Amino acid sequence: MKLDVNVLRYLSKDDFRVLTAVELGQKNHEIVPLPLIDTIGGLKHGGTFKCIKQLLKHKLLHHDSSKYDGYRLTTMGYDFLAIKALCMRGHIAGIGRKIGVGKESDIYEVMNDEGEMFALKLHRLGRTSFRAVKSKRDYLGRGNHFSWLYLSRLAALKEYAFMKALGEHGFPVPDAIDHNRHAVLMTLLDARPMVQVKRLSDPATVYLTCMELISRLASKGLIHCDYNEFNLMITEEEEVICIDFPQMVSVSHENAGELFDRDVECIVRFFTKKVGYHPELDPSLPYVRPTLAGAVKELDEALDVSLAASGFKGAHQKVLERFKLESKAEDDDDDDDSSDEGDEQEERAGRVGSTGAAEEGAEGAGVSGLSLFEGGAAAGQRTGADGDGGESGRAEGKDDGEEEDDEGCSSSAGEEEEDDEDEGQQTTFGGRALSAPLAAAVASGKAAAAAKIASGKGRSRTAVAPELPSEAAVQRKVVNQAKAKAKRDAVAKAGQTRNSMKAMRKSAKASSSTSTALPSFGGW
Repeated sequence: MKLDVNVLRYLSKDDFRVLTAVELGQKNHEIVPLPLIDTIGGLKHGGTFKCIKQLLKHKLLHHDSSKYDGYRLTTMGYDFLAIKALCMRGHIAGIGRKIGVGKESDIYEVMNDEGEMFALKLHRLGRTSFRAVKSKRDYLGRGNHFSWLYLSRLAALKEYAFMKALGEHGFPVPDAIDHNRHAVLMTLLDARPMVQVKRLSDPATVYLTCMELISRLASKGLIHCDYNEFNLMITEEEEVICIDFPQMVSVSHENAGELFDRDVECIVRFFTKKVGYHPELDPSLPYVRPTLAGAVKELDEALDVSLAASGFKGAHQKVLERFKLESKAEDDDDDDDSSDEGDEQEERAGRVGSTGAAEEGAEGAGVSGLSLFEGGAAAGQRTGADGDGGESGRAEGKDDGEEEDDEGCSSSAGEEEEDDEDEGQQTTFGGRALSAPLAAAVASGKAAAAAKIASGKGRSRTAVAPELPSEAAVQRKVVNQAKAKAKRDAVAKAGQTRNSMKAMRKSAKASSSTSTALPSFGGW
């Protein structure tokens, strides 16, 4: 879309207020609805819709009703916001012709109030010639959802930061003046792209200058990643100036060596094929291809780290790589889940092993009979895995000393007391008196549980017996079941009666209709 700056003369403050409201709404809306624009803009008496009609006329906004009714900024509308901001700061007073077009930017001549000429670079990420941003740039890592206007803003901010830092460290780059949104204002160079050069008076010197510039960048911790004849400017004195910095990466990048060698090969190929100079055949050159290892040895300052003080903050870098970090976190979560599952399996295996060891220890010690029910007949009795083991255990206990004998006597006395208590409590359970059949059932259950533990098949721990229902509760349950059954029978009988009555009415109606039917005539 052609940039028609004449429209700027006819836009009012309210028009720019509505444009800014749409921009703010697009922070969390792909399409901004009209009520939200009206709320953010704050115009009175229906002024928002009037301004929207004017902006739609000049193609600064786009109306979209595919998902819901709303508006979004166009590329020209975003250009006008950036140009208006630079004009308000006093850096721009007029815009001239377009002097450069790239796959991701347009460059215009601009002028300030004093008549000085500058270059204004407007980033155009998302145009048809450069849509492979995910594979060519690391702005969003492996993310899928993004806005082209927002990516253009991040690219401009990153380029301004690199340009400002490199200029302060003496690199041959344009002077960065200001930036706003996706626009970068810089000095206008009195040079032309190297791709337009066919002959050089001293190609060896220019070649060495290009290679030294690559090495200098690496010595500061940076790799250009797009170092070729299209991004190198050359003056009449054959001085080399480097441009285009959004794609620069650090020497600590995982593909730093490959990217460095690619930049070197681009320069070698240009001089060999376009200029006709073969660096491999020139013995006067100190070297033909610099290496990344040699350049990093002279690393004196990590410029990629100090860039945080020149406008490109750490928060912006986090935004550029947030999707990459999220995908890495998801991979870590998957690893944690698998490790947690392994830990749970190990814990379960440990619990099973400890239970088996405890049972084996209990069998070896001859202790496996514990109380299952409160006041049970088998409480405190010692039983072994077999009779010999129990006898040997008792024999060893007698030989240990007098203290153990006293303890054995006290324990046997306690067992006799518990037996007496059991005999007196056999007809009660849970504080309630039991009838003879229920008491017999409880006693038989205790005996069966004790026999199971004695045989080694039961668990050697105290279990709580379930509370048995009373006889009155059992009788109530039986009566309720009888009532429910009688009710179901009555409902079924009523249903049968109703169905038979329906059948009788249907048959009577059919017979009456047959008797009153008119004869049919062929002429009707």
